[in-house]
Amino acid sequence: MRVEVQTPPIWLNLGAMLLAAALALWLLVQPALISGLPMALRLPAIALGVWALGAAFMQPLGLELRSYWQRQATSPPISLAALAAFTLLVVVRALWLA
Repeated sequence: MRVEVQTPPIWLNLGAMLLAAALALWLLVQPALISGLPMALRLPAIALGVWALGAAFMQPLGLELRSYWQRQATSPPISLAALAAFTLLVVVRALWLA
């Protein structure tokens, strides 16, 4: 029995990777967006960022984790939701500081 594996469209992976790269560069230029948060909010924001940006770069490169729950957490739609949440956090924080 052969099982078909559904892969997301290439534009979705490319868009997520470009958004992740833009967010990473933005945070390199303005680290106060995250470092200005209180510690109780900073650590979850950093964890969300590592998860979202890491998953966005992993998927187009074809990297997969072995564990089922890790593979699910780093593949769409969950990884895209994490990337959207982190993007929203950074944009809202930038608007708050402006």
